[in-house]
Amino acid sequence: MPSPVLLVVAHGSRDPRHAATVHALTARVRSLRPGLRVETGFLEFNAPAVPRVLERLAAEGADEVVALPLLLTRAFHAKSDIPSVLREARARLPRLRIRQAGVLGPSPLLDTALEQRLYEAGLTPADRSSTGLVLASAGSTDPEAIAVIADIARELRHTGWCAVRPAFASASLPGTAQAVRALRAEGARRVAVAPYVIAPGRLPDRIAAGAAEAGAEVLAGVLGPSPELARLLTVRYDEACAPADGLGSLVA
Repeated sequence: MPSPVLLVVAHGSRDPRHAATVHALTARVRSLRPGLRVETGFLEFNAPAVPRVLERLAAEGADEVVALPLLLTRAFHAKSDIPSVLREARARLPRLRIRQAGVLGPSPLLDTALEQRLYEAGLTPADRSSTGLVLASAGSTDPEAIAVIADIARELRHTGWCAVRPAFASASLPGTAQAVRALRAEGARRVAVAPYVIAPGRLPDRIAAGAAEAGAEVLAGVLGPSPELARLLTVRYDEACAPADGLGSLVA
């Protein structure tokens, strides 16, 4: 039996850097799994749209698809938006078996990618004890997603940083500039901002603006098509393909 197709589901953006980053990431996944068919679909702004990809796969005779949300937390898109799109597709394409994989975070692989981006921005391991870290995510109105970011910040505090604070680019507080200033008030000699986002766009730009406004010394890049993130996509795919035990969910 052929392996299920991996369909990476990205949100999409008017910023062309977003789609370019998503395609670079899926290309890296293909290099990790040469025998696996990997497709990309977007919810809005970019083509191809998720329903069009599924229609094409069904027309080509694919039996099963794992739809993997390119999301770091379980918020609206993972809980409502994507399941709705997949349910509608299953109703139109009854012969195509569609399974939704789990979101990417939290994961030690994401922590490693975040750390690598900070080192690329100029920090060294020796700097951690004197550096306050702002973990800056896109933001959400979903309490579960906000709590996940707060939990990750608490866990990172135990890896050597002098202090860690979460921040949000939208929908929640504190903003990036507020978090930088709070770390300064706590006595951090240096402040680094780590965007906990996958691809460039409007919200990452807002994170960068907040870091500059408050005078953060270090601004890391977005997670991007990092090897850790590509590896994590294969992990979530494998979990979804495992025998039915709650790891992957069929879209009814």
